[in-house]
Amino acid sequence: MQKAPKASDIPIVGHHSDLRVEAVRSIKTLQVKRIAVMPIVEDPGADKAIADGASESISAELYSQMALAAGWEVIPESDVADQMQKLPPPTMANLRDVAIALGHALSADAVLYGSVERYRERVGVDYAAQSPASVSFKLHVVDVTLKEVVWSATFDRTQKALTENVFNLVEFVKSNGRWVRAHEIANQGVVEAVANLHDSLNLMANVNHFEAGSYEEMKSGAQRYRTEHQVQGSGFDSL
Repeated sequence: MQKAPKASDIPIVGHHSDLRVEAVRSIKTLQVKRIAVMPIVEDPGADKAIADGASESISAELYSQMALAAGWEVIPESDVADQMQKLPPPTMANLRDVAIALGHALSADAVLYGSVERYRERVGVDYAAQSPASVSFKLHVVDVTLKEVVWSATFDRTQKALTENVFNLVEFVKSNGRWVRAHEIANQGVVEAVANLHDSLNLMANVNHFEAGSYEEMKSGAQRYRTEHQVQGSGFDSL
């Protein structure tokens, strides 16, 4: 399955219908204890409207939200960066292969990777925008052992005026009636996607996993196991 795929108080006009998710039927049976977050890449063929720094901004928020969510061990960004230097440069053609290679190199159970297709900044100011911000990106989780994409999400949102989107009055009020920036839309999409992924996986309490440490320590068996007596939830509601 190689397919394109809740929420916080970030002020956005628009809601869950902008996130589409697909997952394999067996996703609840998968054991994901260690997960790597691969840097997001730009899809040059999707949309020319990708502002500078878009992939870096989404990557940073994605790692932050993954690290905040309990129930899995997110491999340190520095370890991922070191290994990425040893792998072929990721492109739209080889993204999954590079993700699998990264997962093997880091002894990860799964790798989260993706691409940004549109990241268009607002033209104008908070209360007088000539053109709204618009963001679209795709995320995938590949099971390193099965070499199969088990979860995918597509986020696509363009802010609309209240007159075009009267059913989202609450969200409009949260934004104080202003036109938001692209990074706010992107951050909201990341929050929604990570929450859905967290809810989709079977992150059981009282599971044994490795303490945080280096890849070399884990490979040599030098790390100790510890038992989580309580794994807290992410704090998000199910879709």
